[in-house]
Amino acid sequence: MECWIRGRLDLLVCNLQLLKLDLRADLKVNLLYSGSELSLGAASTSSLQGTVRVAPCACRDQASCQCLVATPGLNHTYLLWLEMVAGGTALGSPLMALQPTDIVKPEAPVKLHLELAEKGQVKLCWSNPAPLPFPLQHQVRISAPPGHGDSQQMLQVVLESSMALDNALLDSPCSVQVRSRNLRGPGFWSDWSTPYNLTLGAQVLYFPARTLARAGSSLSFLCTVRNRSQPVAARELVWWLNLAEPLPASQTSVLSSRVSRVTLPELRASQPRGSFLYSALYCCHQSRQCHHTYAELYVVDMDFNISCETDGYLTKMTCRWSANPTTLLLGSLQLRYHRSQIYCSDFPSPSPNSEVKECLLQRNHSYECTFQPIFLLSGYTLWIEFKHSLGTLQSSPTCVIPADVVKPLPPSSVGAEVTRNTGLLNVSWSQPVFASRGLTFQIRWKAGSREEVPWQLYEVPNPAGSWAGIRVEQLCVEYVVQVRCRELEGSGYWSDWSRAAQTLVQDIRAPVQGPEFWRMVSEDPAGKQRNVTLLWKPLMQNDSLCSVSRYIIKHQTPGNPSWEEFVDHGTSWTFPWMEPTHTVTILAMNSVGISATNSNLTLSQQMSTVDAVQSLSAYLVNSTCVVVVWSLSPQIPGIKSFVIEWRNLNQEEQMKWLRVPPNLRKYFIYDHFILVEKYQFSLYPVFAGGVGKARATEQFAQGGFETGSTGSLHVVLPIVFSTSVLLLGALLVSHQRMKKLLWEDVPNPKNCSWAQGVNFQQPETLEHLFAKHPEPMSCEPLLLEAEMVLEDISITRTSGKEEPGDFLGTDSTFPTPQDSECDSACSSSHFQSSSFCRSCQDGEGAAQGDLRYATVISSCASSGLCRRKTGPRSCLGSCSLGQHPIVLGAFCSAAWEVGSGALLVLPGCQPGRALSLLSSEGFSEPWHERSLCYLGVTALDKGHRDLLLTDSSRGTDLLTEGEGLQHISASVKEFIQSSLKPKGTVPYVPQFRMAAAKGQQATEKK
Repeated sequence: MECWIRGRLDLLVCNLQLLKLDLRADLKVNLLYSGSELSLGAASTSSLQGTVRVAPCACRDQASCQCLVATPGLNHTYLLWLEMVAGGTALGSPLMALQPTDIVKPEAPVKLHLELAEKGQVKLCWSNPAPLPFPLQHQVRISAPPGHGDSQQMLQVVLESSMALDNALLDSPCSVQVRSRNLRGPGFWSDWSTPYNLTLGAQVLYFPARTLARAGSSLSFLCTVRNRSQPVAARELVWWLNLAEPLPASQTSVLSSRVSRVTLPELRASQPRGSFLYSALYCCHQSRQCHHTYAELYVVDMDFNISCETDGYLTKMTCRWSANPTTLLLGSLQLRYHRSQIYCSDFPSPSPNSEVKECLLQRNHSYECTFQPIFLLSGYTLWIEFKHSLGTLQSSPTCVIPADVVKPLPPSSVGAEVTRNTGLLNVSWSQPVFASRGLTFQIRWKAGSREEVPWQLYEVPNPAGSWAGIRVEQLCVEYVVQVRCRELEGSGYWSDWSRAAQTLVQDIRAPVQGPEFWRMVSEDPAGKQRNVTLLWKPLMQNDSLCSVSRYIIKHQTPGNPSWEEFVDHGTSWTFPWMEPTHTVTILAMNSVGISATNSNLTLSQQMSTVDAVQSLSAYLVNSTCVVVVWSLSPQIPGIKSFVIEWRNLNQEEQMKWLRVPPNLRKYFIYDHFILVEKYQFSLYPVFAGGVGKARATEQFAQGGFETGSTGSLHVVLPIVFSTSVLLLGALLVSHQRMKKLLWEDVPNPKNCSWAQGVNFQQPETLEHLFAKHPEPMSCEPLLLEAEMVLEDISITRTSGKEEPGDFLGTDSTFPTPQDSECDSACSSSHFQSSSFCRSCQDGEGAAQGDLRYATVISSCASSGLCRRKTGPRSCLGSCSLGQHPIVLGAFCSAAWEVGSGALLVLPGCQPGRALSLLSSEGFSEPWHERSLCYLGVTALDKGHRDLLLTDSSRGTDLLTEGEGLQHISASVKEFIQSSLKPKGTVPYVPQFRMAAAKGQQATEKK
């Protein structure tokens, strides 16, 4: 019989093996057992305690039976025996004693897997399915597949549930099994675990695979990667954070040929990403191929600010601290504390004898804990503990002494008043109860009780008593005052503000002066009586200090004693005027006294006829301002002031008035004026003996007025600005018109090859184009091949009708060296030579090209021969053709006679130089007689027609082979045709023309 305890320690199993197989079929086997506290050697039937229990045995066949005993006690000794019953006869076996702890058979190990160790080694790890009260020893069986050496290898590992593997074993296709048994006593080996194939292990291993860290700390990770059972070199591995942020190479290093390491400095708290509450760290191949396995990093912000305050009654201490909502998602928080006997240590640290303080979660993710009762001089060391499945973190501890964090009660019996003579706001209070230390105080105050008025803060200087004085500027307002306090020593808190105290507004002194007033006189025709209504303006607080309780109206008439009338409310008073002269004075009175400086006004019938104002004008500036201008009659001195009245005549509104100094002759009245309404303005001169005759106006004057001050700038500036704008606009318009008049017949330079690259915005451009240059200038763009090409033809119109076949050609290029200093001119006003650019090449250099021009000029009515006339020092050559003398210039080639009067002059010498010839008349002829024409020249042998283009008739066939050359003699025509050769690009130069014969007729076809 063999018995053992199952690995879960909940069942005793006994297997019975029968030696004789010919037993009867009605055989029954029972296991009887009872507990005993004796040792195995002393156990007998006499030592049985308690009831003997029977466990039936199940015989699957006649060869073996199994007996089960549930929940055996590990600390007892069991006595067992078997009882067999066959045919009514019972047989018993000898006694057997056993100790359950000695016959335990653990469960087979589970969860075999590979892990990466701290030093980069790979370990095989496993776990036990059920905990046992004693340590275990393990056996590891490594099995190689057939053809790979020994099939088995037994290894024994003590205590630890892991075993280090070398790289050779990891690279082999072996499988591993593990079993366990009791280390310190007898027992049974467990069954072998399920085989684990090393080549099919994890492709990526991390150390640590999951970890918990605090924010601000540094942490290192290790990884090793296998790709299809082949290890990947560590230098080919890169690290990614959350697969979104590659970690720099400066943070990575190689621990071994297969292990890569990365260090994360200054860790930041993990932020939730959906359902993920951690940061994922990936170890990938440098080709960005990443396995789905990653390392989990939980980073918790453990920076907690614990603040405590002791109440003013010194009975309890309340501590508060806030937590990040993310931290609450990761784990649980609790406050732990330890109280020392007295005061705090210099370097507080968590104590193993700490206690947990229950705290209540508030609305704003803060916690509040209350210590009551408290020891005022004891030191309370506090810290926050964070619990997670991966471990526990603790915040930095802080130590608090309740006596140093007291928040006193607010001061009581606060009072405030403003002194009459010194202008001080005096504040008094009583110190709070239970204040055992010295206190400092703060006062906040504001004028009025409105919430939008900001508070002003006043620090009471130390040592503080029970009152303070604050100097204020406004003495006639109500002030609201509050006081708070704090202990001088320790890191205590300010108390709450006391109840508000308010000052009472009271008179500081008598009014400085009486009010300024004016009168309105109204006639009563029925009673033949005049009534006077006095109008005055209320005194400002600075003048009354602080109020006016009543106004006193003092009357004085000649020969009568003065009398007084009192006005408690209002700013007007009416009385009858019956005496020729009546003097009125208004005084202001408050609780302190009566105003000492007062103004008076004399009502005199005689003075009311004095006409001192000669003229009065009112000018409307805008809807809020009117300027009143007046002049005085000469030789009327003694004016003390002026009073201006104005009212709206279309509406029944009260008259408005103001007093003006006597030295002004113009005054700006600021009020709301309706432009479509009618107003009356009146001016009264005020003398010491009465009020003079008024001058009034009921309409606004037109025009301007003298600006005696800067107040009229807003009238003059708009006029000046408008005039400037108009002048600028006129200047721009005239500039555009002048440009149009002067340049309407000038071609667009963009269409001319000779003007390419010329900046016409520069002022000297025109001067350089049409003026003579003393030295040769470079003109490379016009140096073409040395071929005889007819580049341009200028057609000149004559006054009379001429034969269409009479043309004259003149050479306009290549002058002689002695004539190159000046241009040619013709005495006739009907012809001008064109100006051309001269070559910078002199005779020594090779010619870059040969630029040639021919000018065809209509002949006179009578034929004649043009003779070339040149002097030894002259630069002018002239020719006479009929009645029209023409200046041809200094030519170095001979002229050609053409038929009956036409002459074509072509270049023939010095091909390397070109001279610009400018007519002596310039552009002196009228512009309407000239227009520009262009002649496009192509090869005749290709059958194309020559095309003459003008500025108004583009694309019109003007001078063609059949028309322009049909009236020229055969010799000249043959010469021209022989000079025209095929070319790729033919530049053109504009010339002025006067249309003649065929040219005139073709040009006018518009």
